[in-house]
Amino acid sequence: MQKRVFLSSILSVMVLVTSSCSSTHSAVSDTHDQADTFETYNRAMFKFNYQIDKYVLKPLAEGYRAITNQYARDRISSVIANLKEPLYATNNLLQGEFTDSGMSLARFAVNSTLGLAGMYDVAEGWGWPRKKAGFDSTLAKWCIKDGPYIILPILGPSTPRAAVSLALDSAFNPLYWATYNDANVKDKVMYSYAAVSGIVTRESVMDIWDDLERNSVDFYAAMRSAYLQNRGQSGCYNDENTQGTAAYDFDFGIEDEDMTYQDMENN
Repeated sequence: MQKRVFLSSILSVMVLVTSSCSSTHSAVSDTHDQADTFETYNRAMFKFNYQIDKYVLKPLAEGYRAITNQYARDRISSVIANLKEPLYATNNLLQGEFTDSGMSLARFAVNSTLGLAGMYDVAEGWGWPRKKAGFDSTLAKWCIKDGPYIILPILGPSTPRAAVSLALDSAFNPLYWATYNDANVKDKVMYSYAAVSGIVTRESVMDIWDDLERNSVDFYAAMRSAYLQNRGQSGCYNDENTQGTAAYDFDFGIEDEDMTYQDMENN
């Protein structure tokens, strides 16, 4: 039991500790202007997580980059991105975006078959763009406040809403349900998925991470700012001044490298 909990924690950080590195959205979360309420604790936990990254995550990401070429990495990233489509479909539905929900389901069906298990984004080539939405953006639209910025042990940068959303998001991975009836197989599959996804994510932000660290006077503050900026506006249904919810970048750059059907034909 202890071994399983430890392994799960280590693999979880591969996905989550890198979340503060990407800032593809310019909108600001409802916590961005708030004081860092738990800064003393957060800085201490940041140092702890930094050591995990230094001695575990980054070396694995560097090894992954060394043994693969860009084409192979793009295919793996595309498969991971495709597995998130059921999550997007569910949350678009919960947000009242029925067309986007249907689009996500159609994308998953097409890319899982014609796209060879999601290795190629055939649907994008057909004019069906990805419509990202997770439980974080759903809860935001339902006017659930983000809460204070906090760094979790092993799991990294988060907020109360983000932490709850993460647990809900994980339940919509198709691999989880495909192996649900066999606990042993499910554990192996989900741990393997977490490991691969984490390494892929860490590799995708490696250059951004290094550049941010190199040019930051206060690396902790820079990472906090990047994380909060990435989260987007709340988009609460009751906020008449809000133009909508920014889709949170759950993949931290992974999907930007997806290959379309035309690209597949050219290779």
